[in-house]
Amino acid sequence: MATLIPTRAACQSRMTSGERRFAQRLEEKLEDDYLLWYDVPVGMKQRRPDFVILHPRRGLLVLEVKDWKLETLHAIDKHVVQLRTERGLVKHLNPLLQARDILLELVDALKRDPSLVHPAKHPHAGKLVAPWGHGVVLTGITRAMFDRNELGNALPSHLVICQDEMLESMDAELFQRHLWGMFSYAFGHSLSLPQVERIRWHVFPEVRIHAPKQRELPIGDEHSRPPSIPDITRVMDLQQEELARSLGDGHRVIHGVAGSGKTMILGYRCMQLARSQEQPILVLCFNRSLAAYLMRLVEGQSLKARVDVRSFHVWCHAMLRTYHVTEPMKCADADAFFAAQVQAVIDGVERGAIPRAQYGAVLIDEGHDFEPEWLKLVAQMVDPATDSLLLLYDDAQAIYSRRERRKVSFSSMGIKAVGRTTILKLNYRNTQEILTVAKAFVDDLVGGDSQGDDMPVFLNPESVGRRGPMPRFVRLASRVAEADAIAEHVLDAQSNGCSPNDIAVIWRHRRQAEAIAQALSRRNLPFSWAKDSASKDALFAGAPSVKLVSMHSSKGLEFENVLIPGVDTMPGDEANSAAEAKLLYVAMTRSTNRLTLTCVGDSIFCTRVERTLANLAAAA
Repeated sequence: MATLIPTRAACQSRMTSGERRFAQRLEEKLEDDYLLWYDVPVGMKQRRPDFVILHPRRGLLVLEVKDWKLETLHAIDKHVVQLRTERGLVKHLNPLLQARDILLELVDALKRDPSLVHPAKHPHAGKLVAPWGHGVVLTGITRAMFDRNELGNALPSHLVICQDEMLESMDAELFQRHLWGMFSYAFGHSLSLPQVERIRWHVFPEVRIHAPKQRELPIGDEHSRPPSIPDITRVMDLQQEELARSLGDGHRVIHGVAGSGKTMILGYRCMQLARSQEQPILVLCFNRSLAAYLMRLVEGQSLKARVDVRSFHVWCHAMLRTYHVTEPMKCADADAFFAAQVQAVIDGVERGAIPRAQYGAVLIDEGHDFEPEWLKLVAQMVDPATDSLLLLYDDAQAIYSRRERRKVSFSSMGIKAVGRTTILKLNYRNTQEILTVAKAFVDDLVGGDSQGDDMPVFLNPESVGRRGPMPRFVRLASRVAEADAIAEHVLDAQSNGCSPNDIAVIWRHRRQAEAIAQALSRRNLPFSWAKDSASKDALFAGAPSVKLVSMHSSKGLEFENVLIPGVDTMPGDEANSAAEAKLLYVAMTRSTNRLTLTCVGDSIFCTRVERTLANLAAAA
């Protein structure tokens, strides 16, 4: 069965009756390796053909679907169609021209990518590595009607599928033959997976993953890529794209493991809502570093005026200031102050001093770090007219809660999640080696998949099998030697072409960061240290720099190269071992490729790291 994006259930309400029938035929009559898109923006102009079909061997096809009846079709030529309507005669562009114009725009973009054209001296040199075609589907006109009324003068017969050629009883091979008769040529080879993903990168700009490491090749020789096309293109996985495009209205919950793409899906949803709604959009998370990262994504899409991105407590402060509600007095106990601040907002909402329903949509990232009363408060901020709320969470990463988490249901917080929860188990961020080591710290905590009311509790992450270098565990003689070793590692990484933005030092204790900051300064290496509110907000601003972030502040972020000092200081004499294991798990799963852990002394965590690495080496 072919993959339709969005799912038919998600888009059938906006389909015509003919489009629904044709979508069903495509799913039923095409094999699993066919990819189908319905009414999604394509190319840089974001035009919306009815259907796009991509197959590794067959190629790229753009189709327009029309539910015309003969009695409503007044006239048609190669350029214009005239239809009888209640408003009289209405002119439209010939749908074949419409499909052709969209296709040529896409082909032009694809041809600019040397990875997608045949090289010189190839029999098809300069042509796309995939065939391409376009056509029209007439869901209300049979082939006999088509021929009798000589519609082939305006719509070439081989570029049209008629009503009786898309029946449920139609043989699958014959149905496919009609589709591929729309191509003027064919190649005898299949696209590779990287080529399919590059085509998706060009055709569907919305699913691109923008990252600093997507460096452009220098211009100079004939084999260089144009400056607008990065050497490495990254797009959403098909499951992630299907989910992102299929999220319906109302309340939605995504329960995903670390690295499953939750934040990326949130960013896509935010962009879609901001462009379709007139009301402002609120994006909330717990830590300020993640809020700064999300704001950078929003600014990159020119949506800053429409989207408000804040950490939860910063938003609470803004609510009290905006609506002139008395703020609690600051005190030495930061936890008590923040709790009083939240309660002041809750009380303000209850007595009507702070209005409900302020936002067209609310999106919450890392929702596992929100207390139930916070979620109940935020749910009231959604306008009932739109009723759009998206919550993303993973209890395996819940590191902020200072008391035992109560078993509560989403429904008790005003979040209607029954039947609207999607589970993501695949970890795309980490290599198999990194994920294996990281899981060793949470296996005892996860205890398998379980379900409680409308809230799944724990998920065990599954690797997609991407391989990389083995994580390194390094023992040093002193804290000074540890800081120097990390600084030298950073220097070597940069010398080998790694951008400073792709390197992070994730620390547990502030004194570790101080020593490493001094070691980096001695080598004139640029770094940004997220040590207070202002520096967290500006973490991703300015020139490229190595990021020094605490384990708590690293939530939701990712870097190609991650260094974690002082593993021997964890879990600490009086610390909660389970909570500290979650912290280390979060820190390790920030790395997409290289992970280095260091220590000076010893601890049970050091022992677990070394044992896991030894087991991996023995199994290799």
